[in-house]
Amino acid sequence: MGKRIVVFYIFLICAASVLCSQSLPPVFADKQIEERDTPLTTKYLSPTKVMWTSGENVMNADKLLKKGVGQADLTSGTYTRITNGGGIILDFGVEIQGGIQIVTSISNKNPAGRIRIRFGESIGEVSSDIKQNGATNDHAIRDMEVVLPWLGVAEFGNTGFRFVSIDLLDEETTLEIKEISARFSYRDIPYLGSFECNDEKINRIWMTGAYTVHLNMQEYLWDGIKRDRLVWVGDLHPEVMTVNTVFGYNDVVPKSLDYIRDLTPLPNWMNGISSYSMWWLLIHSDWYRYHGDLGYLKQQKKYIGELLRHLSTKIDDSGKEILDGNRFLDWPSSENPKAIHAGLQAMMVMTFKAGKELSVILNDKETETLCDNTLTKLAQYKIALTGSKQADALLVLSGLISPERVNEEVLSKNGVRGMSTFYGYYMLNARAEAEDIQGGLDNIKKYWGAMLDLGATTFWEDFNIGWMENASRIDQLLTAGKIDVHAAYGAYCYEGYRHSLCHGWASGPTTWLSRYVLGVEPLDAGCKTVRIKPELGDLEWVKGTFPTPKGVIEIEHKKDKTGKIVSKIKAPKGVKIVK
Repeated sequence: MGKRIVVFYIFLICAASVLCSQSLPPVFADKQIEERDTPLTTKYLSPTKVMWTSGENVMNADKLLKKGVGQADLTSGTYTRITNGGGIILDFGVEIQGGIQIVTSISNKNPAGRIRIRFGESIGEVSSDIKQNGATNDHAIRDMEVVLPWLGVAEFGNTGFRFVSIDLLDEETTLEIKEISARFSYRDIPYLGSFECNDEKINRIWMTGAYTVHLNMQEYLWDGIKRDRLVWVGDLHPEVMTVNTVFGYNDVVPKSLDYIRDLTPLPNWMNGISSYSMWWLLIHSDWYRYHGDLGYLKQQKKYIGELLRHLSTKIDDSGKEILDGNRFLDWPSSENPKAIHAGLQAMMVMTFKAGKELSVILNDKETETLCDNTLTKLAQYKIALTGSKQADALLVLSGLISPERVNEEVLSKNGVRGMSTFYGYYMLNARAEAEDIQGGLDNIKKYWGAMLDLGATTFWEDFNIGWMENASRIDQLLTAGKIDVHAAYGAYCYEGYRHSLCHGWASGPTTWLSRYVLGVEPLDAGCKTVRIKPELGDLEWVKGTFPTPKGVIEIEHKKDKTGKIVSKIKAPKGVKIVK
């Protein structure tokens, strides 16, 4: 009998061990489970401000600013009450990705009532109707009608927003709400990179770019959290550089690159855009230089070789690119065929240079020879300046025209007019190649800083400095005589409220400031050797950190009385610093 008891307990222990090792209860054993363990964390945020109420039919609105607990209960209290079609607009203080949680009280009827919820990236958008000034439910439902429970908790929405509008749709009804919280969905990862200087606006710009990309690091790396919740691979390049600079290695990048690769069998172009397939290869070149993951790079060998062979067929006998598909750089340059051609010609050179470097690393002699021959062919074709800041910046970065000439004749002209949020990153890089760091700093403060002046907490899909004239801030109620920037402007696919005010491709200043001002440049795979060459412009001091696979580099630069830069650098073991 004793032996049977021992055997029985052993069985129980083994069974418990098996159950504990499973990620789902046993009842799911015969179910088809999708392996989608989410990397995302959920936090709940209280509103920071009541922006507007409809008046006397909203009572105790300030109670919604109290920290919530997310639980309904049987207690009667002094809660927010909305009657007879009243409404309220809440500000959560900063753009986030997610939805809202509403907790109702015991004092409601059953069900509590129908409400309309609108999410907005601006005060204007949160007050708009669908199709009004471009307002849309295209990629995320941001305008919905729902029913609230009598006494319970309900969650709604999955979009990018800062503001939420709640309108009671039922007449002759009183709705009592105990709590409203924002449900914030994000990757809980440390900001390993940092940047701080004596100019607070520059500091805010660096952090805003970092945060913009952080919000877009969802299951995949998106371009926008309200609209363009998609893997646009060309748009990823500035985002990936920001990930490298701020967060170091993160699996959202290879996951997104592999996703778009697998969706795009050759000879198709990624996202239907020829330049985007080139950006995919250029991202791999940068990713390998920052992280040195040879095993991952080898997984791309076949596709890289086939893509380069396909690209080599898109050059005529004179060395001119003849790319097909959607010929695109960015939206502001999309109606300028001359600029598009120059930009694509430059990108061909950049891509085959990177392709040669990767082929050497991958020991692919055949593709290395192809790249050499193609670069020789491309060199036969002479390209001229276009006057487009987008295209001419790429001519600098490809080595086709000197940076000094492009900076003097194009990039330094007309202030920040002609800049764009996406290609502004390459314009800044081209100015830095011309050693015009001060020009780059001025551009950053005037262009990206203007978005902050309008109330932005993330950077936008597009921006034109002319929008500043007589503009109302996006976080303030519109006053007579002022222009609603979000409603009035935008073009192409982003007219009016369809315009995304959180777009990762606009994060270029974050990478640029760490690369050229803090001065950090990885020289070989995995940051084993890093050059630190600071250029402070009119800044007095700068300090920060930079992530590498071996650990974080700590850096401080300060001008002495003579203007000479004195540096303190602490590098992790295995990282060689050169100046």
